[in-house]
Amino acid sequence: MTPVPFFPLAAVIFGFMAVEARRAARNERTQRTRGGLEPSGDARIYASMRILYPGAFTLMLAELAFRASAPSLTVISLGAATFAAAKALKWWAIATLGPCWTFRVIVVPGAPLATGGPYRYLPHPNYAAVAGELIGTALMTGAILTGPVMTIVFCVLMARRIAVERRALDAAR
Repeated sequence: MTPVPFFPLAAVIFGFMAVEARRAARNERTQRTRGGLEPSGDARIYASMRILYPGAFTLMLAELAFRASAPSLTVISLGAATFAAAKALKWWAIATLGPCWTFRVIVVPGAPLATGGPYRYLPHPNYAAVAGELIGTALMTGAILTGPVMTIVFCVLMARRIAVERRALDAAR
């Protein structure tokens, strides 16, 4: 068993989260100045996501800290590769959406839908990437309890979010 470096892993996870939060906040302001609207039905979902997203990673890291054994090097490597691929997909989506990428669902009426980058292949690449981040972290931390539970809970929230987003985008066209 190979121990996972707890503090460097936490720094990577929460470092990305901080950078993404700053970018999302800046883009939210931009979208609002362009006339962006937040659809009804998203406020409670977003409020839950604001707690559960960092909470999921925190719980998985806590499980790592309290486990007697670490996952095998193979599992850690698979988790790291999954996490890295998920981050690459997420940042491809972020780059494709530019100032339209936000944590919140903010739709500018009449704005075209993204059809390039990863959106050419997946309807919701950012959400797929988030699921990959959670799965990768669960593998790296050996979070056999919190990993699956938090990934499923967050995927249910994302499915609800996708429905709200789809309705808002359809209404704005």
